[in-house]
Amino acid sequence: MAVRRPVVALAVAVALGLAAGPLSAPALASPGTVAARTTGPDAEALRAALAGLPDADATAALVRVGGTDGRWRGSAGVHDLASGRKADPNALFRAGSTTKVVTAAVVLQLAAEGKVELGTPVQHYLPGLLSTAFKPITVRQLLNHTSGIQAGDGFGDSFEEAYAHRFDTLTPKEVVVSAVAKGPEFRPGEKQDYLNINYTILGMLIEKVTGHTYAREATRRILRPAGMRHSYFPGTDPRIHGPHNHGYQAVKRADGTTEFVDVTDWNQADRWAAGDMISTTADLERLITHLFRGDLVPEPQLEEMFTVPSGIEGADMSAGLQRFEYGGRVYWLKSGARYGYSAVVVATRDLSRTLVYSVNSTDAKGESMNPVAQRIALAALK
Repeated sequence: MAVRRPVVALAVAVALGLAAGPLSAPALASPGTVAARTTGPDAEALRAALAGLPDADATAALVRVGGTDGRWRGSAGVHDLASGRKADPNALFRAGSTTKVVTAAVVLQLAAEGKVELGTPVQHYLPGLLSTAFKPITVRQLLNHTSGIQAGDGFGDSFEEAYAHRFDTLTPKEVVVSAVAKGPEFRPGEKQDYLNINYTILGMLIEKVTGHTYAREATRRILRPAGMRHSYFPGTDPRIHGPHNHGYQAVKRADGTTEFVDVTDWNQADRWAAGDMISTTADLERLITHLFRGDLVPEPQLEEMFTVPSGIEGADMSAGLQRFEYGGRVYWLKSGARYGYSAVVVATRDLSRTLVYSVNSTDAKGESMNPVAQRIALAALK
């Protein structure tokens, strides 16, 4: 399966004011309980957003709403379908492309230290990685997805093919080689196309410049200073170590019925600096809070995270984040999705409102936004 991943359409869903439809009749186990604060944001709407889990769309959901104008915490659903045990509200989960926020922060730190120049072509730092078919691509163009490099290859084009290889290792280098072989999609800076390949190459840049592994630098520079004590990078280890809720993928059988396949254990090595982090909602809240406060990346480099490239139609991605407006506020977000798990971290720049959720989506890689995630976003950002 190719490593291209459509950006979760949270921004579009919220901006258009899409209302969640009626809940499907529960198709799985009995509902879990919801525990939440009753002050701050609209607690009633948030509780309603989590009602009825597990259902056909999600088996569990964990939510943290924060900021200077109030807090709310909630969870619902089950730890796993077999036992029906209540979901762990502090569970670890596959955070997917929220990893890119960490990667971007490391690169911007290196820029602040004078070890990387954002306007310098990546070919200068990684000679021979890209073929001569590619024009000079700056580090900044990798950060904001305007490089023109095409997606690398994965294990097949369907869930079934990818699932069959879930314990196999596809290295980041192999992914990059397959992407380079396709040649450029467009001239650097001409368009914006969100692809994992940009951050895979940034991971290589980090290793080349520092002489250390990506995981070591990301942990030392970002995770530990932000207090993200439960987050880590699994590498080729397919397991989630620590308390976690199981993830499932809904698969249609030949007879028309739906099977929920447990996809919790999965080797995510090919996602690497673009999306293999394992985290918690509390840790992601710490990340966005410390980042926006300027604790992790100094000015003026932090401004790169709030700067969308100009002159490109439809561009809304900055260095590690995505911009959208709703209800008179500008929000900055990063979504992430791995089979069985969907996550989002959202905040206003002044941290008056933050939202982090993890939804155990039964179609996390689908084209449309998960209905449970949509309800959470609409309730939290109203």
